[in-house]
Amino acid sequence: MSFMFNPYPYDDPNAYNTVSCPDALRGCLTLDSLSTAKRILKDIQKTIAEKGRCVLGIDGYISAPMDRFRGLVNLLAVQEGLEVSCLSTDPLYMESGALHDKLLKYLPEDRETDPPLLYGRLYKEGLEGLMDAQKIDALKQQIEDFRATGSGLLIVYGNGALIDALRPSYDLKLFIDMTQKRTILNIRNGSAGNLGFTTRRSPNEMIRHSYYVDFEAVMALRGRLLRENLVDYYLAGDDPEKIQAMTVPGLVALFAEMVKQPLRCKPVYIEGVWGGFYVKKLRNLPPEMKNCAWVFDLIPMEVSIVADIGDAKLVFPFYCFVQLIGEKLMGEKAHKKFGGYFPIRFNYDDTFHSSGNMSIQCHPDGDYVRKNNDELGRQDESYYMVVAGQEAKTYCGFRKDADVEEFIEKARRAEKYGEGFDHDQYVYSEPSRPGMQFLIPAGTIHASGRNQVILEIGSLTIGSYTYKMYDYMRKDLDGNLRPIHTYHGDKVLRRDFREPWVKENLIQKPRTLRTGEGFVETIVGEHDLLYFSLHNVRFPQRYTDETTDRFHVLVLVEGEKALIRSLTDPTKCFHQNYLDMVIVPAGFGPYEVINEGVGVLTMHKTLLKEGFENE
Repeated sequence: MSFMFNPYPYDDPNAYNTVSCPDALRGCLTLDSLSTAKRILKDIQKTIAEKGRCVLGIDGYISAPMDRFRGLVNLLAVQEGLEVSCLSTDPLYMESGALHDKLLKYLPEDRETDPPLLYGRLYKEGLEGLMDAQKIDALKQQIEDFRATGSGLLIVYGNGALIDALRPSYDLKLFIDMTQKRTILNIRNGSAGNLGFTTRRSPNEMIRHSYYVDFEAVMALRGRLLRENLVDYYLAGDDPEKIQAMTVPGLVALFAEMVKQPLRCKPVYIEGVWGGFYVKKLRNLPPEMKNCAWVFDLIPMEVSIVADIGDAKLVFPFYCFVQLIGEKLMGEKAHKKFGGYFPIRFNYDDTFHSSGNMSIQCHPDGDYVRKNNDELGRQDESYYMVVAGQEAKTYCGFRKDADVEEFIEKARRAEKYGEGFDHDQYVYSEPSRPGMQFLIPAGTIHASGRNQVILEIGSLTIGSYTYKMYDYMRKDLDGNLRPIHTYHGDKVLRRDFREPWVKENLIQKPRTLRTGEGFVETIVGEHDLLYFSLHNVRFPQRYTDETTDRFHVLVLVEGEKALIRSLTDPTKCFHQNYLDMVIVPAGFGPYEVINEGVGVLTMHKTLLKEGFENE
């Protein structure tokens, strides 16, 4: 799943990547807001010395501290005797009522089919589509008038400052980026809202709006600005007091260095009504956390990636990394096939010692999600059992004798009238054992039972299309009934995925793929309905492998620690701990994995299937 409505405000200090700082970065890097503003001021002064005036454009991701940084540059410039004037892009946006009406096709308000208003359609009209064209022209004219007759510094700042119509008018251009988690937290704390809207709505309304509209528009702009080197500086803005700056060539050089080695992202931790305590204890999460239900270790749109260059740790949205260096990370075929998106998502679902199961749910196929949401493809999933406690079980498919229509009718009555029923009479379940792999193609009714930790691996979707069919009339941590989507679930549910077929196709017996000196690699899950393949490698000491234009994602699911390193350049390596998720880039080539702990290790490996590009 995706959509991060309520991340816990905790930054994992252990998830970083040690990287050699390239020379192209070292000469242009600043590490705090004051140093960054002083660096920008030098460029401003140089431009004014040459032209008599300077126009600075400051754009950024949603919730980026553009106004605050603008104020710092303004203050320093005035202290240097410069005349400064400022223009915000806020007035460019359409009036909120007109904008609301325009966006109804992307953010429909049909509570019959979507009671909590969770879903929408991906917006594809860019930032300009949210603005008034006449106001854009008027601002452009103001800038041109300043360039013709003004003196000193003009700062134009805000979301959309660097759109195509305005960008040529600037002498100096900055983009301030933010991680997704920090952005969501800023929306929740009231310091950020939706583009063009002056009034604040509920956090969930604003976050839904952001995912379908604002994030889509701003990410598209960011990707183009960076890929085409259309800005002078990229700024990392999560901490307003420590805004770090680098040139785009410096950023590209850093990412190019990072993609030469195995990488781990920085996880996001989320509490939940069915949340457990295994990961909370394993990773020393804050005692104040109620529990830990979801661990977004590698949800591409949600996580960040950290480069430790010795003097500092630089934090970037992982999706920004993908936008700039995606082809080298994923491989040429995957980059082309999936339109530049990282095609697989990974997270942990932890119900260990929790109070209950996850909801009984299903996901849509490609035709349904494209028709209703303009999404990129079907939502398939898989569950790998990492930890299973007493009476743990996993739901997958219907019982062979189940009356599915009766199940749906009871699910509807539970949604409307709060009438509970025995879901076990309808939904098939298997006792869970560590090492079991469940495949969950789109349409499969499924759920993780309580008292286990599962590694969830899924296909590419931007949104979170989890249609809960039954959730035991359970309230969330805020005391509200959890959203149910029987309307959509009924439309996509595979009634034919029943116990006999599930056992044969979705709960597969491992089959040996290859053996080597002291190791065995097995396929634990692979099916025509899924474009990725799931393997286990079991080894006491070491094994070797190779990426051939296909990235690998390695998760140490049994054992203490391992070393993943290149066979051609052993300095390119990663020291992996239990349950760390590590990406081995497509161009990494031959590598070895060495057991650095005691006992036999099991490495779970995910990769795109052979011939995936032709499906």
